[in-house]
Amino acid sequence: MPLGSESPRFLRLSDVAEVLNVSERQVYALVRRGDLAAIRVGGRGVWRVEADVLERYIADQYAAARDHIAAHPFVEGDESRDGEDVSADT
Repeated sequence: MPLGSESPRFLRLSDVAEVLNVSERQVYALVRRGDLAAIRVGGRGVWRVEADVLERYIADQYAAARDHIAAHPFVEGDESRDGEDVSADT
């Protein structure tokens, strides 16, 4: 994002967690594993994720989901959902 835009260029891990609807620990794990690119800023080395990098990560996850679905087509009666909590799906 260009400097001076309304949205920040860099996001805190807590901001990324909110966008992805996961915990901050999960985002930290993504960063430490190298799944989500981030930089360390300042004397304390706090992690920041560039907004464009987060958008690319999300797009890559959609592509990975499409590949997974293509490789594992839905079979009627297959109740498993890769560990997803389905309690709210009624």
